[in-house]
Amino acid sequence: MSFLTLADVSKFYGPTCAVDSMSLSVQKGEFVSLLGPSGCGKTTTLQMIAGFAEVSSGQILLDGRDITHAKPNSRGLGIVFQSYALFPHMTVFDNVSFGLEMRRMPKAERRERVDAALALVHLEQHSGRYPRELSGGQRQRVALARALVIEPPVLLLDEPLSNLDAKLREEMQFELRQIQRKVGTTTIMVTHDQTEAMSISDRVVVMQAGRATQIDAPYKLYEQPQTKFISTFVGKANLISGRVSRTGARAQIDLGRLQVEVDGAGLASGGEVTLSLRPEKISFVPAGQGQLDGVVSERFFLGSQWLYHLSTPVGDLTVSCPNGDAVPLEEQGRTGLTWAAGSLRVLP
Repeated sequence: MSFLTLADVSKFYGPTCAVDSMSLSVQKGEFVSLLGPSGCGKTTTLQMIAGFAEVSSGQILLDGRDITHAKPNSRGLGIVFQSYALFPHMTVFDNVSFGLEMRRMPKAERRERVDAALALVHLEQHSGRYPRELSGGQRQRVALARALVIEPPVLLLDEPLSNLDAKLREEMQFELRQIQRKVGTTTIMVTHDQTEAMSISDRVVVMQAGRATQIDAPYKLYEQPQTKFISTFVGKANLISGRVSRTGARAQIDLGRLQVEVDGAGLASGGEVTLSLRPEKISFVPAGQGQLDGVVSERFFLGSQWLYHLSTPVGDLTVSCPNGDAVPLEEQGRTGLTWAAGSLRVLP
């Protein structure tokens, strides 16, 4: 039985549907991310779980209890906002202690709980400082400690890392995941950053136009996208158009003069299909020795890898490869391209 359940939850603002029949089952201790572009409904979904947005239809259950219309303060959830929402006139200790004071916890127990929460986020030496005296990463950890100190059944994170610079953001991603695993709190995070969602989540909910289009483990989501939107939003993908010329367990797809074989499930002879091919799945070989040849139109050095744009008989393709010992290809140079048979995915 799931710990947190959203059953056909919808949210309307007048005639506008912000979230459409959202259903999600989250297990206890699971880390789930709501991923999607701006305006897709992910923050509204989080606000309905928190109680800040009224549910138009559907039901939200927490550990078997119906909280659909419960007031926010009666749900007991921990929340970390995008802005952190720390009290500027309070010290780190007092910020973290605030929720426990509101629950009228005895002072001795309160101090013990706050000390433990600050130790968890490595800020015990900064308990007497004010938010203005902390770095962005430290303020983020204070907000996290404040949410965790009340020992919430569910932790809600609303783009908690978006205000950090790229390097600190990457560091905090993994620190956040380590803390969540150590505490074991069921966590729902909203983000528009696919790398962030993929790197630290048990499952990812991809949202588009108010609907959950795919709910899967990060690896499966990346390797088996269910729509064209997901294949390009979650990572990069080359989209290639083709036509089915032979069906069976292995179907043949004509890509102009190139024929490829793919899993034939659900394909009809003569039907048009779109194939997805990830840039890192393509390898360079000498011209004439791969599935097809291409000409390098552009190349970009990204430090750990090279990104190439190539013109080929099946259209423009993007290829990424590690920055290793091999001499990088020159622009306007011709090369062969090859990939493993299972790398081509047919998009439904």
